[in-house]
Amino acid sequence: MALIKSVRGFTPKIGDGCFLAENATIVGDVVMGEGCSVWFNAVLRGDVNSIRIGNHVNIQDGSVLHTLYEKSTVEIGNYVSVGHNVTIHGAIVHDYALIGMGATLLDHAEVGEGAIVAAGSLVLGKTRIGPYEVWGGVPAKFIKKAEPEQTNEINRKIAHNYAMYASWYEQE
Repeated sequence: MALIKSVRGFTPKIGDGCFLAENATIVGDVVMGEGCSVWFNAVLRGDVNSIRIGNHVNIQDGSVLHTLYEKSTVEIGNYVSVGHNVTIHGAIVHDYALIGMGATLLDHAEVGEGAIVAAGSLVLGKTRIGPYEVWGGVPAKFIKKAEPEQTNEINRKIAHNYAMYASWYEQE
């Protein structure tokens, strides 16, 4: 069972139908919607400020979500995919966005609806990525526009797939 820990009077709230890997860690002021998955070695640390996660979000292996004490929060919309080993520190990620493996989002960065942050990218604090934009690099820069219908459909499929993968673990 995942480590779910209260801190400073806050106990994580986990929505219905969520999958939490045995060694995932969820601490403090974390509220997660329905049908989410938090995979192996992921850490959601709401010890110094809040983390809010929508419905059907997958947070893949080794990712860390954290905030800056009394200055930033993490907000993640619906149908968001957070790739392996991503760090989201006090950033906002809107619905249907995809955060590629190993990317880092710093305090007060904002990723628009359906946007894609390429693997290994560094999104500097206060950066605004517009809806359906593709950004990549260190530091991340605009690459091109994405097709809204295609991006939303891809992220719905990814969310569905992660829910299916979670069911494999729950059956054993």
